[in-house]
Amino acid sequence: MQRKHIFILFIILAIAQIAVPAQMIFNREAILKSGTAFKFKTEPVDPSDPFKGKYISLNYELDNFKTKDTIWMRNQEVYISITNDSLGFAKVISASLENPKKGDFLKAKVNSYSEYDSILRFSLPFNEFYMEETKAYSAELAYREAQRDSLPDNTFALVYIKNGDAVLDNVFINEIPIATFIEK
Repeated sequence: MQRKHIFILFIILAIAQIAVPAQMIFNREAILKSGTAFKFKTEPVDPSDPFKGKYISLNYELDNFKTKDTIWMRNQEVYISITNDSLGFAKVISASLENPKKGDFLKAKVNSYSEYDSILRFSLPFNEFYMEETKAYSAELAYREAQRDSLPDNTFALVYIKNGDAVLDNVFINEIPIATFIEK
């Protein structure tokens, strides 16, 4: 009888170990399929982490919003409502401590608020783009070269957003995915 209980407990544990990662993957895939795509202007560099491997660390031009609200505290979760500007890049419409009832938004973290210039600074949750280890350094070099180019807005991240959750799909240089761009 006890063996039967142990076996049932083992089966439940095995199913849970498969179900949790499967649900995480399913949620991310659902965002990619039915979320809204936004382009975020980027400023990548190429750090290396012994535990994470090679990745491009992404900084975004979209990291602040002018607001008269003074309620912001460091590391506080903030809801950033966004839309596309005339060039097709993401821009902030509003920032709130409450979940917006309509429109596209994402969850971010407050970095700081300056009462002097009424600027709320925040960090976006999709700031690392993982690449094959052999391509990460070449990607950094390609990015630096693209930044020297006279074309504005030629580097960006494509991010899908749905109900406050965001999935970084790819990083682009001159409308070409970065992994493809460095192979040229």
